[in-house]
Amino acid sequence: MTMDVNPNLSDKARYDYALVLRATKENDEKAYAELMQRYRDSIFHLINKMVFSSDDADDLTMETFSKAFQRLEQYTPAYAFSTWLFKIGSNHTIDFIRKKRIKALSLDQGFRNEDGDSMEIHVADDGLDPFESLEKKERKERMHDVVSELKPKYRRLVEMRYFEEKSYDEISDELGLPLGTVKAQLFRARDMLERVLGSVRETI
Repeated sequence: MTMDVNPNLSDKARYDYALVLRATKENDEKAYAELMQRYRDSIFHLINKMVFSSDDADDLTMETFSKAFQRLEQYTPAYAFSTWLFKIGSNHTIDFIRKKRIKALSLDQGFRNEDGDSMEIHVADDGLDPFESLEKKERKERMHDVVSELKPKYRRLVEMRYFEEKSYDEISDELGLPLGTVKAQLFRARDMLERVLGSVRETI
């Protein structure tokens, strides 16, 4: 990571860079937490304006920080950390929207191209054959095995959010935890899960 700091950076941006250095050079978890605290609301509002769904925005916000922290060594102080972070968040959200639009496309009605011609989409039966069903089941079992390696409090959060598909509010009510605590712990759980997945990703 270069030490050539842009002289035009604001004091706020310089402080962010100091946090980045503490996080990357000293593995300071408090620095990671402070970076997240400083920009979590801003990232959420940015993403929420793009997806119009607070639940999706919550997930995408967490994923944005996860991506950013995994790539933190790539950040250079040629520009503000906030600029770099917002770029990651917007790009990640755009990818999400593109995938969602593809899934939402009506296969029954088709669509019209730029010339006004009617286009139809023909897809093969998406039912899984016995081999594919077995393979999917095995992947799911391996994922459960990976999640089981998390600490109990994090494991339960991941199970409720991703296996039981509960909302953040439902998890908060069921566990009797503040909503902010649920989100923060889920972020931490995802970070730990990513590290575990790094060694077994090729089998999932």
